[in-house]
Amino acid sequence: MAKKAVASLQKGEGRAYAKVIKMVKSPKTGAYMFQEEIIHNDKVKDFFAK
Repeated sequence: MAKKAVASLQKGEGRAYAKVIKMVKSPKTGAYMFQEEIIHNDKVKDFFAK
C-alpha cells in the first residue's frame, strides 16, 4: 500500500505534495507515536511547527 501512495505522488500535480512523518508524545501514556500526513509543500513548515 505504501508503494501505491508513493507512486501516485510522482505523477503530474502530485509533486506539489509531500508525505511527512512526525514523532509525537502521547499525553495519556507518555509513549511516542508517529503522525503521518500527505500535505502540500507550502504547509510542511507549519506541520512541523505545531
